[in-house]
Amino acid sequence: MMFAMLLVGSLNVINASAQTAAPRPSPADTVKATTKNGVAVEVAYSQPAVKGRTIGTDIAPYGKVWRTGANEATTISFNKNVTLEGKALLAGKYSLYTIPGEKEWVIIINKIAMQSGTEYKEASDVLRVTVKTGKSDAFTERLKFMIDASGKVSFVWGDKKVSFVVK
Repeated sequence: MMFAMLLVGSLNVINASAQTAAPRPSPADTVKATTKNGVAVEVAYSQPAVKGRTIGTDIAPYGKVWRTGANEATTISFNKNVTLEGKALLAGKYSLYTIPGEKEWVIIINKIAMQSGTEYKEASDVLRVTVKTGKSDAFTERLKFMIDASGKVSFVWGDKKVSFVVK
């Protein structure tokens, strides 16, 4: 009898822990906006923290593909065909990667939308553009994306600001 009670109690603890996912160190966020041209843009990402590290060396190393977030790959979607920095891109949902640089970042749009952030395959890239790196107005501990009505998609992290235009 005592064994049966212990077994049932153990199963309840296992079941309860299986239903409660461990908290992620990088919280998820989604930003959505519709541009003045009627393009609905959505970016879904997880927000890594700088935590005293240096962007470009300790985290998001310069010259290497970065998932532009944490956890799963960051996704970006468009409700209609667009141009991104003047290059044509079909409507749809994509993953967003970057190659950080001191003065420029490469924005990479990859056709595999739902994937682990570490499963990047260059052969699945549909678009790459290079944009200038700016300085953020204020230090931002956690990665933050913004979309404005003009179609400018930006993210700030640490003292970096990177933007690209969607029309």
